[in-house]
Amino acid sequence: MFVDSHCHINFSEFNDDIEALIERMSAAKVTHAMCISVTYPEWPSVIALADRFDNIYATAGVHPDYEDIEEPTVASLLERAAHPKVQAIGETGLDYYRLTGDLSWQRERFRTHIRAARECNKPLVIHTRNASEDTLAIMREERAGDVGGVMHCFTETLDVAERAMEMGFHISFSGIVSFKSARDLQYVAKSVPLERMLIETDSPYLAPVPMRGKRNEPSYVAHVAQSIAQLREDSVETIGRVTSQNFFKLFSVTP
Repeated sequence: MFVDSHCHINFSEFNDDIEALIERMSAAKVTHAMCISVTYPEWPSVIALADRFDNIYATAGVHPDYEDIEEPTVASLLERAAHPKVQAIGETGLDYYRLTGDLSWQRERFRTHIRAARECNKPLVIHTRNASEDTLAIMREERAGDVGGVMHCFTETLDVAERAMEMGFHISFSGIVSFKSARDLQYVAKSVPLERMLIETDSPYLAPVPMRGKRNEPSYVAHVAQSIAQLREDSVETIGRVTSQNFFKLFSVTP
């Protein structure tokens, strides 16, 4: 049994075969998936999938990469979080890789998400790239640890992972962990306690070995589990079972 804790199956890449995608999930023993919000205009397509399929859940949030779009407010996030299939706030965080210059708006957007999460008592889905120190500082300042959550598609150091876990956060690994070049990340995947680990696809991006170069999808999360099992010298069944349990507990999802 596997769970994809982070995917974007509402994106246009999946418009023509969403029913078949759900069937492939079942065939690969992927029982649930979290469809992640990245902007307000596309949020209806996220929640429509969650409403349509019992095993698809949703988040409410605005990704840090999107500039000059409708800004989230605490009130607007809470309104969306009230939907019964919305289990988390995000994807939110900081990204200093794709954008440069004055990114104070990005930091303020992140603070808004944390405040909303604390108010509705739902966990956070956090994105950080080239911004780990500022990300952790804002998490501390805004008391993100009150609700916890997940550092998704983790690519930072073990030190960053440990400081996030000290605040009650889980660490989620994507298909990147299967890449031969990802030796530092593989070390982190071997070191993070299994009870604090999640797995994801971040589909349609980052397809794992042996699917690299293809459109990613939730059924491929089993390959992420296989890579981690090999790194940790554990069974893929154990990786799947424990990461699924972690998902259900963190996001208050009934198996």
